[in-house]
Amino acid sequence: MEKQTRTHLIQLLLFVVTFISTTLAGAEWMYGGSFIYGPHPMGWTEFWGGMHFSVPFLAILTCHEFGHYFTARYHRVNVTLPYYMPLWLGFLPSFSIGTMGAFIRIRERVNSLTKTFDIGLAGPLAGFVVALGVIFYGFTHLPPKEDIFTIHPEYELFGENYAEYVYDVDTFFLKTDLAKINPRAASYYEADTIRLGPGYQLGVHMGDNLIYAFARAYIVPETERDRIPNPNEIFHNPYLLAGFLALLFTAINLLPIGQLDGGHVLYGLIGSRKHRLVAMAAYIALLTYSGLGTGVFGVFNPFDLTQDMPDILIAVVAYAFFLFYLLGKTGYSNQQKLIISLGIIALQEFLLLTFPGIEGYGGWMLFAFIIGRYLGVFHPPVAIEEPLTPGRKVLGWLALIIFILSFSPQPLVISI
Repeated sequence: MEKQTRTHLIQLLLFVVTFISTTLAGAEWMYGGSFIYGPHPMGWTEFWGGMHFSVPFLAILTCHEFGHYFTARYHRVNVTLPYYMPLWLGFLPSFSIGTMGAFIRIRERVNSLTKTFDIGLAGPLAGFVVALGVIFYGFTHLPPKEDIFTIHPEYELFGENYAEYVYDVDTFFLKTDLAKINPRAASYYEADTIRLGPGYQLGVHMGDNLIYAFARAYIVPETERDRIPNPNEIFHNPYLLAGFLALLFTAINLLPIGQLDGGHVLYGLIGSRKHRLVAMAAYIALLTYSGLGTGVFGVFNPFDLTQDMPDILIAVVAYAFFLFYLLGKTGYSNQQKLIISLGIIALQEFLLLTFPGIEGYGGWMLFAFIIGRYLGVFHPPVAIEEPLTPGRKVLGWLALIIFILSFSPQPLVISI
């Protein structure tokens, strides 16, 4: 078997496995169950239903990757077809979407600014267009409000105002009451008294972005806005979930840092020297926001002033060292990295004192870690830096507007 044929078979196999894994994960999000545990594990019916998530989600992901691929081929750059990365965590269904994404491999150094710009820009634009179609479909085909009771029949005990009881406060009811509505659902519970609220279930609250805010206000007719899912339940709608995740990945890719798609775009728009300043400022902003009020993933928290002074000092040192570590690929001296690290902590403390109650989002720290230690903050120089055409500049600034529209400060808030 030829090497190229073997590579294509591997890529096809990865796509098929990713299609299966995203279908499984999508079904678990949609129906709130599991394929491998529970009194009534899900089966083929739920699996086929999961395709309402996997098909639109993989369509968006595929258009994104083939936007890169076809643009690279147009510029005669040696590039591979996409490699899909499946990841299904059936034992942790609330932490899996069935994939870690996809990527193409560019097998040669791209020495032209125009080529680098075009290849980086094409993926996000192509995926974004398809994502808008999926989101529009999702908001124009919302199920009836009472559809949530087919997933959470226990909510029906509290009527249309169930949100006042099942998320923020502890609520107790009898298993026999639930059995009157849905005996099958009642069989899930062993105790005679059933508890809802923050101590009962894993809470997944989907964040917001400007596109979803616009869709709720202007796409959904006023007479049907009661159908818009609660933010804690929106992930049961496969099209809204697929669209939201697509926008989240688009925003991540369009971060104007390093060799991310947004880094390529901004490098082409403003040049090497200015891009270094903007990329570093964006990375510091990412570090500042992601650790705001929590420190290192909430473990070493120098902002918790209820601790004893020695614990606060230990937290400051640990957090400063962690930030110092994340600045490892910036090319700055150790003294400069230490000053920046302490400056970030001081800025966070200032923000917390000036705006009490302000919260960051620790989930962005993971991407800050990947950028700081592996991808790099700065864009490598391009050999041929020819000026971009006016049309390319317009599309480049449009891509940065798409970043703003797609960005969600707190995409998924998981509470236990």
